Amino acid sequence: MTVAINPTDRSHLVAVSTGRGAPGGPRSTNFAYVSPDGGATWTTVPAANPERRLQGDDTIAFSADGTAHHVYISFDGIRTARPDRAMSGIFARRSRDGLAWSDPVPVVDHVNSVEPFEDKPWPAVDTAADSPHRGSLYVAWTRFDVYGSADPAHESHILFARSRDGGRTFSAPVRVSDRPGDARDGDDTVEGAVPAVGPKGEVYLVWAGPRGLELDRSRDGGHTFGEDRVIARTPGGWDLPVPGVKRHNGLPVTATDLSPGKDRGSIYVTWIDERNRDLDVFLLASRDGGETWEEPVRVNDDPAGNGAAQLFAWTAVDPGDGSVNVVFYDRRGLSGTLTGLTLARSVDGGRTFVNHRIAQEPFPCRDEAFLGDYIGVAAAGGQVVAAWAHVLDDGETALSAALFRFRPGTQQAER
Repeated sequence: MTVAINPTDRSHLVAVSTGRGAPGGPRSTNFAYVSPDGGATWTTVPAANPERRLQGDDTIAFSADGTAHHVYISFDGIRTARPDRAMSGIFARRSRDGLAWSDPVPVVDHVNSVEPFEDKPWPAVDTAADSPHRGSLYVAWTRFDVYGSADPAHESHILFARSRDGGRTFSAPVRVSDRPGDARDGDDTVEGAVPAVGPKGEVYLVWAGPRGLELDRSRDGGHTFGEDRVIARTPGGWDLPVPGVKRHNGLPVTATDLSPGKDRGSIYVTWIDERNRDLDVFLLASRDGGETWEEPVRVNDDPAGNGAAQLFAWTAVDPGDGSVNVVFYDRRGLSGTLTGLTLARSVDGGRTFVNHRIAQEPFPCRDEAFLGDYIGVAAAGGQVVAAWAHVLDDGETALSAALFRFRPGTQQAER
């Protein structure tokens, strides 16, 4: 599940997720959830799916003018030897209010084939006032030659496409990763590319793979990229098993500080690894456009090595005050598969964090209850909204959101 705040109206929130399809239709399809009042009430809007494809990996980003861009995968026939239908693509649609949406357009689409398979797209819009590429919409993702293949001849790569016309059309994809990963969808696969845009329109991509976290950059609005560079090791990899969670990843999330504050231009990367013998959230920061990186900061503040897992972290930087806000599932102080949530917030450029508990009753995770691949957080003007999936007593999965209001630049809640 992912969520975004409209920069032209901070009371307008839009979240997106994959949900169960209607009887007789595909087993998964898209939904949007719209709040006009800062999260007090929500309206559920099913997405049109005329081809009845499977849909997933829903993501959302706002442009500076208040247009919401919803990007997702759409496919059929995967992992089937002789499928009746075969297709694999990434699509984008847009909306001014989150209720009425444009017809989806392909970022990339393969008809009559699931090879290659396109996976885990993430969008970003250039909203930087001083950028020559302001308004550009970027999408990065992983391409599998053959999804899930153990054949070493099959590979994964990071791809990237851009739109100069507000998501109406997209450029031909370009390959960013210099070195491939495998196609298993595991630790040695390259995944987790989340575009982030700097104050002058610089595009940053960081992903995980067999070498750890790798960075590449573009200085020309995503037209060309440079040489990949390893910026961190990830002990334990990124495909991190957790009791009660059928599939869990510690993939990186990249964000930039576009605020007018002292840390403007900083790049932040958060991820999860096992360097302390359990799962912790870490943050890496660069203050010089990715040339050098500070030592990793542990985001969760429970005792190191205590055996409590932190899961599925996501990050948002407030463009008003530059605060770094990280949300994650949290098992500190809990037994078995019981899971709660935490918001960690930094007001000093990611150097230190204060952890705030989210008022979600801890719930037991179950392998059959799919939590998804993402947890959501957005921040603007001291307002921080978190959105997540959780498991109910009957085993069904529900979606919830929490809203924090901080005095900008502080850990103090507004009354």
